[in-house]
Amino acid sequence: MAPKTNAGRFFEDYAVGDVITHAVPRTIKMGERALYHALYPARHALHSSDQFAQNCGLPFSPLDDLITFHTVFGKTVPDVSLNAVANLGYAEGRWHTSLWPGDTVTATSEVIGVKQNSNGKSGVVWVRTEGRNQHGELLLSYVRWVMVRKKSDGPAPETVIPDLAKVVDPADLVIPQGLDFTKYDYALAGEPHRLSDYKVGEVIDHVDGVTIEEAEHMMATRLWQNTAKVHFDATFRPDGKRLMYGGHVISLARALSFNGLANAQMIVALNGGAHANPCFAGDTVRAWSEVLDTAETSAPGVGAIRLRLVATKTAAGALRGADGKYLPDVLLDLDYWALMPTG
Repeated sequence: MAPKTNAGRFFEDYAVGDVITHAVPRTIKMGERALYHALYPARHALHSSDQFAQNCGLPFSPLDDLITFHTVFGKTVPDVSLNAVANLGYAEGRWHTSLWPGDTVTATSEVIGVKQNSNGKSGVVWVRTEGRNQHGELLLSYVRWVMVRKKSDGPAPETVIPDLAKVVDPADLVIPQGLDFTKYDYALAGEPHRLSDYKVGEVIDHVDGVTIEEAEHMMATRLWQNTAKVHFDATFRPDGKRLMYGGHVISLARALSFNGLANAQMIVALNGGAHANPCFAGDTVRAWSEVLDTAETSAPGVGAIRLRLVATKTAAGALRGADGKYLPDVLLDLDYWALMPTG
């Protein structure tokens, strides 16, 4: 009789072209926003106030962009990264449609690449994931790649490494229908800085820090229905520690970036990212950003800013050592596009 429990997929269980339908559909309401804002110091006005959002041309305040990301990501974990050694990176991420209270989220992933590691004990799997709402509209799409354990010493599959864009073209950014920043209220948003105030190469120290608590991380991981063993089971790692969910660090860093980037209101693309070093309870997370590019959009008063967001346990501006490797205190290196008023 076949086993009724799911031990998760191993490297041999993936083949390029496979399409995985992820369980379980999730209806998102205002409770998720309340919990998100309780877990993270998130204060961007467009995701906090219906009145502010309506002044910007939207019907009411959409749910935080990273709620969409976490919900979709969490659905993929049992099928993609339950037996992962590490979540290695992201590319070609785009937010296509805003998430509204009452929307039901589903997700699918297509395997687009596989490569066995030289040790023969693990391999890298690339998947392109899509999250949709109850109308079949695309909410979010992105590529991520993970290192997954092998379950045997069998032969290696043929290597397929996908050719991925390093940056989402600004022309391909999806601007929410009706978004208009020509009547933008800088006082209510919290800062006066508009797109023209930011220069390529500028580094912004977000000043504040948050010490991660075990309980907060566990609540967040359960909230997003992320079942990865390394986040729950303290016996899974030799050091007896539960690894913090990388998305938890992303949301903390994004929330901390409000101080200096309060007007970077919506994330619309994820160009790339790496969880550079593990994060554990007791670590104090700080954040800094580097301006990588700016671009115009077709929406009135709306510009796009490309940012490198770095979560670290040390000073702003430090990223890599002389050997080109990430410094040991760097936790996250994230490259994304956000929407900001032009002024």
